[in-house]
Amino acid sequence: MSESLVVCDVDADLVKKLQEFRFRKQTNNAAIIMKINEDKQLVVLDEEHEDISPDDLKDELPERQPRFVVYSYKYEHDDGRVSYPLCFIFSSPVGCKPVQQMMYAGSKNKLVQTVNMTKVFEIRNTEDLTEEWLKEKLGFFR
Repeated sequence: MSESLVVCDVDADLVKKLQEFRFRKQTNNAAIIMKINEDKQLVVLDEEHEDISPDDLKDELPERQPRFVVYSYKYEHDDGRVSYPLCFIFSSPVGCKPVQQMMYAGSKNKLVQTVNMTKVFEIRNTEDLTEEWLKEKLGFFR
C-alpha cells in the first residue's frame, strides 16, 4: 500500500536536470541535493556540487532535516575497473519533525521511479555517509 502513497510531485525542471545528470560526461564525483517545498508539495533542487567526496557531501546535509541526494561516484573495483554508479541516498536523520519525515518517506518511491534509480540507500545519521559506507553498499552490486 505504501508504494502507491505519493505525497509530493517532482518539479519538472528537476526531472530534466536529473536526466542530464545521469548522462554527464565528467568523471569526478558530483551530487544533486533535493528538498521538499512543503507549501507546493513539490520535490525541488536544493544544491548542486561538483567534485565532492562522500565526506564533504555529508557536511552539506542538514543534521535535522531530510534530504534526497543523487550522487555520481567514481567507484574503483577490486579488479581495477572503474565505474560511475548513480546512487540515490535518502537522508532521514533521527530527530526530524514527524510531518517532514512522512512527506519525504511518502515521496521517496515516486522520486526513485521518476529518475529510474536502482542503487537506493538510506541513512538515519548524516555522520554515516562516508567513503567506506558507500563502498560497502556498492559492493553488493558488483
